Amino acid sequence: MITKKRKIANAKVDANKAYTLKEASALVKEINTTKFDSSVDLHVRLGVDPKKADQAIRGTVSLPHGTGKTKKVLVLCTPDKEADAKAAGADYVGLDEFITKIEGGWTDIDVIVATPAVMPKIGKLGKVLGPRNLMPNPKTGTVTNDVAAAVNDLKGGKIAFKVDKVGIIHASIGRVSFSPDKIAENSQEFINAIIKLKPATSKGTYLKGVSMASSMSPGIIVDTKSVSN
Repeated sequence: MITKKRKIANAKVDANKAYTLKEASALVKEINTTKFDSSVDLHVRLGVDPKKADQAIRGTVSLPHGTGKTKKVLVLCTPDKEADAKAAGADYVGLDEFITKIEGGWTDIDVIVATPAVMPKIGKLGKVLGPRNLMPNPKTGTVTNDVAAAVNDLKGGKIAFKVDKVGIIHASIGRVSFSPDKIAENSQEFINAIIKLKPATSKGTYLKGVSMASSMSPGIIVDTKSVSN
């Protein structure tokens, strides 16, 4: 059953048209049907084979205008790093008590930062954290001795991304309350980060498709030429 609001939104999007990033960033606000401040998501389809190690794209990017959502950050560290983590604004700081909580199924956090020294203890949490993409990883800057810098980055709009098994990267890059300019600038920064990670072994078209949508809105096809400058 398609709601009346969704029918109106659908009518405003030409499914056969590729919009410029600027046009899509304005349109996504216009077709939003939710009463809450929906997230704006980008879906980027790449010409890669994620089964090959060097084409399993993953990385991080600091969005110039943040995501519009404050992340709940847990820092797992030794006692000498706790003060730094707390001063930087981490929501939870500790080690053994949180390992026990996570073993019991607690995952009420958005990201975990850990120091290298405690990683051997965290390894056993893989079954809980892995499926939720919460396992700290040096490649995303979440395994580090500089916990304060990591927390500051995460609170300031740094996001991690990785290609899924069918070659698509999904990410939330803002909220519909953002201005079209901010949505476009965050989107471009995100896509630039993906373009920089193009593997040398990737043949043919790398940026195959880009679409933008807010929660429960129709998808908007974005012209790849307008983002691959």
